[in-house]
Amino acid sequence: MSDKPPAKQLLHLVIGGELTNLTGTEFKDLDKVDMVGVYPNYASAHVAWKAKAQQSVDNAHMRYFIVHLHRLLDPDHPDARQD
Repeated sequence: MSDKPPAKQLLHLVIGGELTNLTGTEFKDLDKVDMVGVYPNYASAHVAWKAKAQQSVDNAHMRYFIVHLHRLLDPDHPDARQD
């Protein structure tokens, strides 16, 4: 066993879907938004985001995003700006 303390949980959400236009972030159909999952850190969220983004590379209007939930849940916490 390691004496190392567990890493701080900084929740991240990966979502995606087809956008109404290429320059915005408005989804075309909210019923079809892909909720990929919630991840305990940025690194694991990035792996999931990259996999989904690569699967949809043929559709220019399809975009996936990483949402920093830890910043929304506790915006005044010193770690709110960490990834």
